[in-house]
Amino acid sequence: MAVPRTKDELLVAIADNYAKLSIDLGRVPASRAREASMPGHVAGTVMSPADLVSYLVGWNEQVLEWFTERQRGVEPDFPARGLGWNQLGELAQRFYADHGELTWPQLLDRLARAEQGLIELVSAHDDTELYGRPWYRTHTAGRMIQFNSSSPYTNARRRIRAWLCDQGL
Repeated sequence: MAVPRTKDELLVAIADNYAKLSIDLGRVPASRAREASMPGHVAGTVMSPADLVSYLVGWNEQVLEWFTERQRGVEPDFPARGLGWNQLGELAQRFYADHGELTWPQLLDRLARAEQGLIELVSAHDDTELYGRPWYRTHTAGRMIQFNSSSPYTNARRRIRAWLCDQGL
């Protein structure tokens, strides 16, 4: 899919990529969701399907937090409070830990709610607000949302499908 350049394209990208991913996540047995047996986000590490979903939830919720802070007139910390862009491995570990106590169904529900929050966020803005000017450095708001939603959904789907295949599921 091409990089979204309008509100409507972004909404389609988020919804379509999430729907496809959701089908594949539904194939993961809850009993194996916390099994650390897939390549991790950092080279040489392993993670579980639950870690992968925690990562997605973390980024989706981070985007929503950025926008909430901006609406309150506060400039958000990018990418997250206390961390810089050169610390994304640490941020991934934070996301895994933040959601470590959730059951597989709870985690999937949290991802669904985060995705719905992004749909509502995008729906509340027009093309000019999303793509008409830089929102963070040189990136538009729409691009920042896409970087942390529809694109990672596609990547996660590839990862989960490979894991399902490797596991004979």
